[in-house]
Amino acid sequence: MNNLQVVIDAGHGGSDSGAVSSSGIKEKDLNLQIAKYMYEEFQKKGIPVTLIRNTDETISPTDRVQRILNAYGNNPNVVVISNHINAAGSGIQGAEGAEVIYALRNNSTLADNILTALGNAGQKVRKTFQRRLPSDTSKDYYFIHRNTGVTEPVIVEYGFIDNPEDLTRIQNNYQKYVDAVVDAVIATKLGETIPSVPQEGTYVVKSGDSLWSIAQKYNTTVNELKSLNGLTSNNLQIGQVLNVPTSITNSPSNSETYTVKSGDSLWSIAQKYNTTVSELKSLNNLSSNELQIGQVLKVPSGTTSNEANTYTVKSGDSLWSIANKYGTTVNNLKSLNSLTSDNLQIGQVLRVPSSEAGNNTGGTSTNTTYTVKSGDSLWNIANKYGTTVNAIKTLNGLTGDALSIGQVLLIPSNIPTTNTYTVKSGDSLWSIAKKYNTSVDTLKSLNGLTSNSLQIGQILKLPL
Repeated sequence: MNNLQVVIDAGHGGSDSGAVSSSGIKEKDLNLQIAKYMYEEFQKKGIPVTLIRNTDETISPTDRVQRILNAYGNNPNVVVISNHINAAGSGIQGAEGAEVIYALRNNSTLADNILTALGNAGQKVRKTFQRRLPSDTSKDYYFIHRNTGVTEPVIVEYGFIDNPEDLTRIQNNYQKYVDAVVDAVIATKLGETIPSVPQEGTYVVKSGDSLWSIAQKYNTTVNELKSLNGLTSNNLQIGQVLNVPTSITNSPSNSETYTVKSGDSLWSIAQKYNTTVSELKSLNNLSSNELQIGQVLKVPSGTTSNEANTYTVKSGDSLWSIANKYGTTVNNLKSLNSLTSDNLQIGQVLRVPSSEAGNNTGGTSTNTTYTVKSGDSLWNIANKYGTTVNAIKTLNGLTGDALSIGQVLLIPSNIPTTNTYTVKSGDSLWSIAKKYNTSVDTLKSLNGLTSNSLQIGQILKLPL
């Protein structure tokens, strides 16, 4: 059997308890239980095997390494299996599943096969990886990798002792998990492929897979898959077992998804489904506007193209001209479309308030216009029309108070003068709020104020 020889290490022991669960279960005891059973299974299969410790014994790192090298010598046919139970630590909730860590000198084949086998045995799995020593990144972090010559050591973390559900799985199924590890080691050394038998709610990564394609297959999103599997990158390994949402496994709903085609953009898809780019990004947990052909996007349930409540941006358009056309405000348009700037793109589809859409197609507007004259300021124009400076600035997309002679401003004409208040000497927001039985925050929100400062003659909107 390729001269395979196995050394089994039960991590920790004696005065070193390892991690401890909230119920008092010690890692060292579980490690020993697992190691003893593993030793018996390798013996049954006729594999030369040595157990580093078979009692609750304190072993120094130096002594542990020496026992490993003394078992069958320093040669590459020796597989060292160091058994451990993981712990996420304080402040981290819900970590679960197996991990396998392999040495820098080895490839990932054995570790990948062990993790696949554990997944096939029913345990949730996370990843295989290597870890480097921070002070010398050419060396392994763990001494069991770093100091064991040319042997092939793997650290098998069967799950998380500080996750009660994971701990229960390990306690109830450790023999099944050990059988899987034993079979994976033997099969790997015989050059066999570990069969991928995904459990319900899992998927085994195949050649050519990506998170996008798997998300498409299971009608979910990349971010949901990453969250469900504790992934921090988009990298996958062949044979890696991923958890997939069981409630949607193999249940794509064509009426609520869209498959990205060549030439698509978030703008064009939002237009097609009468939604916004921000809503699509939120629904699909996207952090950028980039798309991939074949990517499956969720779209709001029941959405169809509805031109009556949308407006397609044309050359020369601005938010204020569109707001004027539909009798609304720039801020309303920005809020409705989740826009963070005033920039528009030709062909961009904007949602417009359904109650106002097209109200101005016949030339009627709920807003009036005012042409700026010499000596005008936003203050006196707002005062003249019983509105506020911020309301005029918002409606016209202004970022400053400067005006130009001849400039045409949209003026809100639907603010009743009986619901405004002109600031007088000695006034403050809290005194005005008290007088009109409202709050400072309500006044600030109603008038778009970002501070408590007021100016004499300033007109404030009051709650109706």
